[in-house]
Amino acid sequence: MTLQATTTNPLEAYQWEPQPQAEALVRELLADFLDRNTFAAELARRMKDETGTRFYDWVDYVALPAADRRVARLKNAGYEQVASDATRSVFTNSAGMFPAIVVRSAGGEIEVGVKVEFAADFAAAHGIQNQILGEPLGMYRSLVASEDKGSRLAVVERHGCRFRPAAFDPNKSIAMLRHLESFRSRRREFGDDDAAGFEHANQLIDAATADLGADLTCDIWFAAEREYWQRRNRAAQVQKGRQDKLGLGWGNHDHHTYRCSRENFNLLVATWEKLGFHCRERFYAGREAGWGAQVMEQPNAGIITFNDVDLTPDELMGDFSHDGLQPREKLGTVGLWCALHGDSFLQAGMHHLEAQFDFDSLRDQLEKQDGVKMMKPFTNFTFLRQAFTEGERWKVAESRLQRALANGYITPEQARQFREQGAIGSHLENLERNEGFKGFNQTGVSEIISATDPRKQVRH
Repeated sequence: MTLQATTTNPLEAYQWEPQPQAEALVRELLADFLDRNTFAAELARRMKDETGTRFYDWVDYVALPAADRRVARLKNAGYEQVASDATRSVFTNSAGMFPAIVVRSAGGEIEVGVKVEFAADFAAAHGIQNQILGEPLGMYRSLVASEDKGSRLAVVERHGCRFRPAAFDPNKSIAMLRHLESFRSRRREFGDDDAAGFEHANQLIDAATADLGADLTCDIWFAAEREYWQRRNRAAQVQKGRQDKLGLGWGNHDHHTYRCSRENFNLLVATWEKLGFHCRERFYAGREAGWGAQVMEQPNAGIITFNDVDLTPDELMGDFSHDGLQPREKLGTVGLWCALHGDSFLQAGMHHLEAQFDFDSLRDQLEKQDGVKMMKPFTNFTFLRQAFTEGERWKVAESRLQRALANGYITPEQARQFREQGAIGSHLENLERNEGFKGFNQTGVSEIISATDPRKQVRH
């Protein structure tokens, strides 16, 4: 079950709360598992020490025998049955970010599945010779990494599937490679004609969806988007390299953030809906901040987007994600970023990727080992901690500077500074969630958006 809107007020439609009972159960299960499985315990140590991540955040599912006494606690912890067959029942908790719990009718071991981008990468990184189940380029693959004292560690690779998909189709896999290539190499620069850029991208998406379906298309689309963003962000390159040493990839991604100009916002939302997303909560930081955001989720592909746009108070209560927004004479932080760099969907790429980490470990490791510094945290609750890496400074095209000057978006002095110094473009976001908290800090997000305004990021 997915949490649905409970009020006609769009700002109150999704009320996420910490889920301490569910977290207590999951952490108990994982502590028991790590006590039994030496390989998994060592992996958990290396995840924290070498990548600044927590084993807990990589877990895709926990499988228990039906006789395990802890199965009786699932309902009180907010878990509901969502699938079943003759051998197993699957339970999920839609109120928080938790692994699925699988109850098996046979077998007595506890099994934990860890999510990675590619099972073969994990096997190679750890010298595991066990057979990978599932064909290469399939939507679902798994690998038994370790069996120890009644426990099994599995590695799980998913592409656009929440549960195990239909039988492998080699024709679909070849088509997937073809469409992934089209996404990776798509044209992003269309001069002043952004509508043509959206039309071109949608043609690619339509072709892929016809062959692959929306879920798999969504998976490979965002794989290409992460790659494009990573090429332009050193912090991302450093952290991805650290995670790749353990064969993990970006399996810990939390959400992908896009900045969009007002005139393109309904085009962005429509494109995401074509890929299977639905609108979740929305944000508005207040009249002075001048921006809003629409959170969207694709449950089968496991992708969340955070979509930022300049917004006025009178537009907030309407359907700004679908009705369309007209250009304004004055640009806020989001609009100016788009004016200088282009929309995230087109030329600029993502503003940031937020992934799940051990907050303090990542901060300390990146700065001490790689010289990557964090900005001041903008959220520091017990259940949610967030901070950006210092921004990547990008060169601004002269044509964009001249257009921004002509429209009065920037002053001649600001244009000079952007020309000489560039402007902040992208970040990696350090996030730690506890108690399964699924939401975001609206006040903190407002403050950090303001702090990343290009006009405030000039060097003197």
